[in-house]
Amino acid sequence: MTKLIIQIPCLNEAEVLPDTLAKLPRIIPGIDAIEYLVIDDGSQDDTSGVARRWGVHHVVRHRRNRGLAEAFRSGIDKCLAEGADIIVNTDADGQYEGADIAHIVAPVASGEADICIGDRSVAGNAHFGSGKRLLQRLGSYVVRTLSATDITDAVSGFRAMSRDAAQRINITTDFSYTTDMLIQAGRKRLAITSVPIRTHAATRPSRLFKSIPRFIQQTGVTILRAYTTFNSLRVFVGLGMLATVLGLYPIGRFLWFFATGDGDGHIQSLVIGGALLTVGVLVSTLGILADLIATNRKLLEANMLKLRRIEEKLEQQSDAAIDAADGDDKTAAFVDAPISRAG
Repeated sequence: MTKLIIQIPCLNEAEVLPDTLAKLPRIIPGIDAIEYLVIDDGSQDDTSGVARRWGVHHVVRHRRNRGLAEAFRSGIDKCLAEGADIIVNTDADGQYEGADIAHIVAPVASGEADICIGDRSVAGNAHFGSGKRLLQRLGSYVVRTLSATDITDAVSGFRAMSRDAAQRINITTDFSYTTDMLIQAGRKRLAITSVPIRTHAATRPSRLFKSIPRFIQQTGVTILRAYTTFNSLRVFVGLGMLATVLGLYPIGRFLWFFATGDGDGHIQSLVIGGALLTVGVLVSTLGILADLIATNRKLLEANMLKLRRIEEKLEQQSDAAIDAADGDDKTAAFVDAPISRAG
């Protein structure tokens, strides 16, 4: 039995949530059960109440706003706890077409991909301005290069993932999960694909960021942090080698003048070169230490994955034991019941 849970992070979405819920699919080929989950990230309106009145199966509420990344994490944890085999993340503002959930679920349900991203066709999307299209394409190119994936819409929040992928991904950023998730998935060699989807015009300004420069800054920091976390040796040793090469030039300059008998006036070149060489060695050493920490992180994540699977097995055994006990009670009640005979 394949179970799909569609999660919707929300912040003050009481007005638009009913329309979004109404457009979610009830039946998808290859899926046996579909449930909905709303993550109310500290809303000041009646988002949670609207979700319950509309029959949402699961509601997670944060007492105060924690941000999109934390809401996504809370949703994933709840989906896994509820036994989801496939998880879909979508927005509450109606930007994505609910019927397209079947398209992004299909590659995951068939086993072709661990993660499927909804591609908004940014280059030709009529709902995006020229500046936004350029920034989206540039950002996707950077993420695609750093994550070694072939995804053309890296910041699309419309995505599906298998249970195994959800268990392996550990979001660490506080801003947005989209780029962090892709870099992690690429680093962990998960199968990632994308399918074209339809989009609708935005009905309100984004609540994730207040301005384009702010979004670029936050996204840039997230990308840099995620890439450094999983490629620490390459980053730090690369910077250390750059400092070392830069340090060799002034040292070589000093040696040249020293060999020609004019070294007294160029001591500063030796000082600068020596300082750069020292920085290069220190940064490279930091890279080695960071790589050891990254190795320890891999071991911790492997242990977390095993722990999650052990917990699942224990829960399944507990449920089976409860069902068996209920069956025994019903059998005993049937045997102990008096038999009435007619005639």
